[in-house]
Amino acid sequence: MKVRDRITRNFTMLTSLLLISVFILIYFFAQKYTHNEFYLRLSKRATIASQFLFEEDELNATIYNEIRLKHLQILPEEKETVLKVDVIGKRLIDKNTFDLDDSFYRRAIEKGFAQYHYHPNEVFYYALLRKYKGAHFLIVLSAKDIYGEAKLTNLRKTLAICFMIGILLTYLFGRYYASKVINPISEMIRKVNKITATNLHMRLEENDSKDEMGQLASTFNNMLDRLETSFDLQSNFISSASHEFKNPLTAILGEIEITLNRDRSGEEYKNSLIKVEKEAIRLDILVNGLLKLAQTEFDDKGLIIEAVRIDELVIGVQRDFDNIHPESKINFDFSELPSDPDDLVVQGNKSLLSVAFNNIIDNAAKFSMNKGVVIKISARGENVVVTIIDEGVGIPPDELKNIFEPFFRASNVRGVKGFGVGLPLTYRIIKLHSGQLHITSEVNTGTRVEVVLPHQNQHIIVRK
Repeated sequence: MKVRDRITRNFTMLTSLLLISVFILIYFFAQKYTHNEFYLRLSKRATIASQFLFEEDELNATIYNEIRLKHLQILPEEKETVLKVDVIGKRLIDKNTFDLDDSFYRRAIEKGFAQYHYHPNEVFYYALLRKYKGAHFLIVLSAKDIYGEAKLTNLRKTLAICFMIGILLTYLFGRYYASKVINPISEMIRKVNKITATNLHMRLEENDSKDEMGQLASTFNNMLDRLETSFDLQSNFISSASHEFKNPLTAILGEIEITLNRDRSGEEYKNSLIKVEKEAIRLDILVNGLLKLAQTEFDDKGLIIEAVRIDELVIGVQRDFDNIHPESKINFDFSELPSDPDDLVVQGNKSLLSVAFNNIIDNAAKFSMNKGVVIKISARGENVVVTIIDEGVGIPPDELKNIFEPFFRASNVRGVKGFGVGLPLTYRIIKLHSGQLHITSEVNTGTRVEVVLPHQNQHIIVRK
């Protein structure tokens, strides 16, 4: 069942229940009022009848009787009787001519009056207790309220007709209202069905209201923005990767082809192999970087998670880097080290974190042309912060936003060896550890990289 039909059905059902409840209450109070009104008429007739029956003055009794016959309309099937009662025993002395339950007479004796409605025949009974010459009598009247029942019957028919008309109008208005609610969604579905991988630039119209429809359109547009960005990054990644792979492969194949054209001396073969080895090493570095980059696309599933002291890890990375690049000038600033070593412990994968910090240190040394690089380690609140500051060429402001894209390289470092995968890899490793990577840079002044990792008490990765 469509949402439009469900809304219409539920709206109609709820309105029907409301109408039925209201109409039942209306009929209940109307019926109660009609019956009370008829009982009041019976009570007045019983009072007049008692004055007529028990009046000692014959003249007054005659006058009462004339008034009764002249001015009081005889009720339909009206009956009247006087029954002598025993008030002490609360019972009838005379014969029960109305064939009513004794409880009715007992109630009349106790209260002085009683009323009763016999539903099958729609007959109303009223009894009034009177004392005359030391004896007690019940004046009992019965009649049918034909006019009152006719009013109630007409009321029932009117309410039934109003109910049917109300249900019909409710259904029509509900259908119209449901269409007004669903139409924006239907239009949204129609537009979404037109969006494919080839036209991800299309967006849904967002109204100015803050209702659910506007939020849904905004959320979907945000998702399309992310998808479009991902598709663009993937397209650029494939294009850049193909280009980066092609250069060393072309160089290797070209060198082999030239070498095999004719016989060469041992020295020439050696030089040729050196060139091939150089390009193969370059290709190997590229492949390893791409593999690591691909691995960080996953979450922490399969990673070995352990407590890692960041100061020891970074010092170890710096020591290994100095062994490979002894010309580098990397110094530590321990002025902000916390007094408690546990404040520098995080939960994470030691190998991946080593790769991340090695990439940052390598970039700092490489792009600063081996000028001074300072590494500062500190604890800030519930985080461990590692700051690497270099005096390199810096990054142009308009290109800073693209530095985490694979294969992107700033325009002022094209002459420096590299593939543009180190920083994106580092960003994903830090993100995998629920950390943050902040980079600020100024051209020809230097770059400041700040790695913020949550303390082990704040970030616990479940072992898989």
